Amino acid sequence: MAKSNFGPFGLGGLLLMVVLAASMVVLPLMLPPLPPPPLMLLFFPVGIMAALVFLAFSPAEAVGNVVVHTV
Repeated sequence: MAKSNFGPFGLGGLLLMVVLAASMVVLPLMLPPLPPPPLMLLFFPVGIMAALVFLAFSPAEAVGNVVVHTV
């Protein structure tokens, strides 16, 4: 059995990604334009991003993470 040169993806995974990429190019050209979503729905991604930024920059509690340096 020959080894494929698609890296970590097999032939099926590569084929699936090609089909998904092609559908993302072709389907918007075929489907009718949709109305914009309500303004409240647009705040969900912004809220998730704000929560992730807050968690990324909030200090971690260092009570159990004490490191002793000896020379």
